Amino acid sequence: MSDDKLYLVDGSSYLFRAYHALPPLSTSRGEPTGALYGVANMLRKLLKEEDPALLAVIFDAPGKTFRHAMFESYKANRPPMPEDLRAQREPLLELIEAMGIPILQVPDVEADDVIATLARQASRSGMQTVVSTSDKDLAQLVDERTELVNTMSDTRMDEEGVRKKFGVGPDRIIDYLALIGDTSDNIPGVNKVGPKTAAKWLDEYGDLDTIMARADEFGGKIGEYLRETLDDLPLYRDLVTVKDDVELDRRPDELARREPDFDKLRELYERWEFGAWLTELEEEAPAGKVVKTEWELIVDESALGKWIKRLEEAETIALDTETDSLDPVQARLVGLSFGVKAGEAAYVPVDHDYPGAPSQLERDQVLDKLKPVLSDPAKKIVGQHFKYDLIVFKRYGLEIPGYAFDTMLESYTLNSTASRHDMDSLAELYLHRRTIHYEDVAGKGAKQIPFPQVDLETAAEYAAEDADVTLQLHETLWPRLQRQDGPRSVFEAIEMPLVPILARMEHRGVLVDRDRLRGLSTEFAKRMAEVEKRAHEEAGQPFNIGSTRQLGEILFEKMELPVIRKTPKGKPSTAEDVLTELARDYPLPKLIMEYRELSKLKSTYTDKLPQQINPETGRIHTSYHQAVAATGRLSSTDPNLQNIPIRTEEGRRIRRAFVARPGYRILAADYSQIELRIMAHLSGDDGLLEAFREGRDIHAATAAEVFGGEPDNVAPEKRRAAKAINFGLIYGMSAFGLARQLDVPRKEAQEYIDLYFGRYPGVKDFMEETRERARDRGYVETVFGRRLYLPEIRARNFQRRQASERAAINAPMQGTAADIIKRAMIRLDEWLRPLGDEAWMTMQVHDELVFEIREDCVDEFGEQIRAMMADAADLTVPLLVEVGVGENWDEAH
Repeated sequence: MSDDKLYLVDGSSYLFRAYHALPPLSTSRGEPTGALYGVANMLRKLLKEEDPALLAVIFDAPGKTFRHAMFESYKANRPPMPEDLRAQREPLLELIEAMGIPILQVPDVEADDVIATLARQASRSGMQTVVSTSDKDLAQLVDERTELVNTMSDTRMDEEGVRKKFGVGPDRIIDYLALIGDTSDNIPGVNKVGPKTAAKWLDEYGDLDTIMARADEFGGKIGEYLRETLDDLPLYRDLVTVKDDVELDRRPDELARREPDFDKLRELYERWEFGAWLTELEEEAPAGKVVKTEWELIVDESALGKWIKRLEEAETIALDTETDSLDPVQARLVGLSFGVKAGEAAYVPVDHDYPGAPSQLERDQVLDKLKPVLSDPAKKIVGQHFKYDLIVFKRYGLEIPGYAFDTMLESYTLNSTASRHDMDSLAELYLHRRTIHYEDVAGKGAKQIPFPQVDLETAAEYAAEDADVTLQLHETLWPRLQRQDGPRSVFEAIEMPLVPILARMEHRGVLVDRDRLRGLSTEFAKRMAEVEKRAHEEAGQPFNIGSTRQLGEILFEKMELPVIRKTPKGKPSTAEDVLTELARDYPLPKLIMEYRELSKLKSTYTDKLPQQINPETGRIHTSYHQAVAATGRLSSTDPNLQNIPIRTEEGRRIRRAFVARPGYRILAADYSQIELRIMAHLSGDDGLLEAFREGRDIHAATAAEVFGGEPDNVAPEKRRAAKAINFGLIYGMSAFGLARQLDVPRKEAQEYIDLYFGRYPGVKDFMEETRERARDRGYVETVFGRRLYLPEIRARNFQRRQASERAAINAPMQGTAADIIKRAMIRLDEWLRPLGDEAWMTMQVHDELVFEIREDCVDEFGEQIRAMMADAADLTVPLLVEVGVGENWDEAH
């Protein structure tokens, strides 16, 4: 099976071709089957002869397309689909689906455009593409990595084949088609210009633009016809040009052929009376060959022993836990499931408790028997979001050193912009399978029962399927990941080694001063009441300060403040950015913002954090998430440590509640201006490189370059403007955005940007090259090979395309920064582990790592941490790490 070649079948082309080429076949009931048989037979031949691993059949979606908007008469002369052909379309889709072949139909888009988009994406990724079609329009796609094949006529066309057939190369097919027109699509072309004439003209003049520019040189009647069509030829060219930037929900490497649904095929072959195929199917797939999860419930030592033997003999083991809580630090182990072969899995319940529950093996007994296998580093363990399981196992004294694969992270490193990486979503996407969901076995809402109360048979089917699906996902995703050097390296060298480190950090947690937080809550409540009173006085009446409707009435109706922006419903907006702008000139919006900030800090942190302190450990245990941010940044929840403010006094006071044990200190190590340093490295701009290498204040240096003068004597407002430019350009800030941030006219902001690029031309070149590269490849990469796909980088909508271009510039820097701190964490953890209780890594927040270190080791360890973080990447500029120490997080920052 070839897994480095993509096969794209023009289903719409073959449907019509088969309908007209074959005799009117029908079933004994008189139902038409000619087109159904013809297309299915072509696909069977393709599968047999080529055995493609990556394959899709693409059909035109019903309805009009953008070409109809361009040219009202587009396809106007095409008769409606014959009823006997229409009747075969849905059965054909059903049959293709049963064959395990992906089907694509994109609303308002023709099959040719979908094929073109996939072929271009595949070519950019180094993949060969075979387009199976009888449509001459697609000859424009042929290049060194793309060829056409007509399965019905058994012919192939490479670049030379296109030249031989049409008299022009693939790069001139569009011009050729514009000249000759297309009767099936009702594109007129130039009257009386046929294939030979068009090829002759293009051979002599080179391209359509030259022919149009020199139209006066063409004599005779045909020259008159050409000149009559000059105004329409650009339109005809646009109409015959296939669109290669369609927004698709699947990439070429996601078009994996699936295992056929033999039961469904048997049913369809019988239904449509394809007797010969039915005989072949019975020989190839006898009853029972369909792969489904066969599960075993283990409740005695004998059955457990047999499965342990299977685990000992297996090279790869899919492993999963079932517990009674989403919090792994407090979760109690209820059962384990494992699988070693697709379609076969087992579940060992150890703590189900409900009336009439059968006896189960003891938890400690099961873990003791499994420990030799699961503790064997030679065993390759695969899990789905296995960090949770690692923490659960750790609570029971069991380490899993062989943990080597995580299907969540395999999916994430393949395509971080995919919306979800949970098992149910991945099973649907890659295995086309709806899994048993938790709500299916435990119920929903108020009626949901804890998992220990789920009956054993139901629990076993659910849990065993989890292990089996995880194994099947790994067998699907890992081969794809192996073909991509950059993402594979990120997976193996960064993401997977980080999982047990994050598990240890979550398990250890961070100490929080409960009394200090309660004191802050009381203080914030008092201040909120004071601010609310002042707001009522300013408004001249009491109102519900938390009501956006009442606030809008006060601000825009009673006080008649200017309306900055409206909501989708047409009401004046009271969003934060609107209030920020209004607060420059009016006191009430400023008071509202102060109230909202205090309210947020109180409800999110000072009220909630004490409730999140684990009663067993006395610590807060956040959950870190690797597969959320597309750029590779870690995020955290319960609580979210990333959003605690650092620039406000109130936020810093909350950080003071994060403390060290007696005899220990908090040490915080923060990368300084890391993204600007990465920009210097990636752009290679001499001015930026020199500033960082000499250790200058980069904002003062930029101010001096842009506004003139010496870096040591830069005025504060100029440094502030330079800082806004430095960081703003990384995030793709426009002149309008910079003008708002600096409170200057847009023209002045544009002058600042122009001056910046004049002083740092390497940055401008890098940004333009990055946009071009992103448009060409459809993705950008970090220094270490992490990919960020940009599906809208060639979007027709300007705003969406511009947003994607901003992401293209920012992602390599933000993603590289994320990779660097992860690499630092891996190196630091390796150094810290042998030190035992002397030092712990407790938190990761943006570009900062926080440690709890024994008091007498702080100075020595601080220098070691600084050095190891600075050496986490080999850039052309030094990485600067700032280290602080204190009794709490704020003091250390």
